[in-house]
Amino acid sequence: MVFKKDFLDKIINITSNAAIACYPHLGKKNKVLVDKTATDQMRKNLNQLDINGKVVIGEGELDEAPMLYIGEKLGTGEGPSIDIAVDPLEGTNFAANNLPGALSVLAISAKGNLFNAPETYMDKLAVSNDIPFDATDLDFPIEKNIKNIADYKNKDLNQITACILDRPRHRKIIDKLKELKVNIKLISDGDVAGALFVTDKKHSIDIFLGIGGGPEGVLAATALDAFNCKFQGRFLFKTDEDIKRANNMGIEDLNKKYNLNEIVKGVSIFCATGITSGDLVNGVKCENGKFITETLVTHKNSSISIVKKEVPILD
Repeated sequence: MVFKKDFLDKIINITSNAAIACYPHLGKKNKVLVDKTATDQMRKNLNQLDINGKVVIGEGELDEAPMLYIGEKLGTGEGPSIDIAVDPLEGTNFAANNLPGALSVLAISAKGNLFNAPETYMDKLAVSNDIPFDATDLDFPIEKNIKNIADYKNKDLNQITACILDRPRHRKIIDKLKELKVNIKLISDGDVAGALFVTDKKHSIDIFLGIGGGPEGVLAATALDAFNCKFQGRFLFKTDEDIKRANNMGIEDLNKKYNLNEIVKGVSIFCATGITSGDLVNGVKCENGKFITETLVTHKNSSISIVKKEVPILD
């Protein structure tokens, strides 16, 4: 399936508009309101597209927040059948407290090309495209992954940097990284952005690892695919309800390790617009009667770029 430039522009506008909608609520300490605002704006704009869209990666079930739910139909019903992966507000804490790193994220592909994943947790690993595929693996001990990366990059262990969510569940991993004298970048939220740090040397991240949201894993994989990076994920099902949802989606092997090409197939579009400024993109700015947004766009087989938009402020 070929996505034309005018369609790509419409997708960029959707995340850009969702980010702008959040602007009045930044720093107001209301996570639910700012998330609902982004979600409502994105739903409205997606429903105006001439597509037969279906949400295969939704958000909100774990947080009981407003959501674009898995299975929701979007678009006018006219046009191509599209799989949609969405997180209207990645980093609700960041937006509610006006902290760096909040994003509005959307990925699309032809029907059947994005993994239909439940709202559960995922154990993840991502590394840059300059590391041989077999050098790292989700099933390797942490020490082996780190030492293999160091060997291939011809670096000492203390020159390697790992990115991981700052969570109690990662204490053993973090302690092991410290024992190895590896540099650690701890992030409080936003593991879509965390995984994308491996895409560019300017971020100085050699490996992203740990347990985060499953939907965020699929979204990150969509972007990493365009960068030819490695990504692996394994869903974690802790309750009978988790298992039932997975089975209903056709997932039978609950312990399966998924490689990137099993999560994302064919041509896809990924857009992440900054709501608050972070390492990937700048946040929404208001200057000279205009909102200015910045969006990271990946379009597999085509381009990877940062797109700036200017939108007049309406009275």
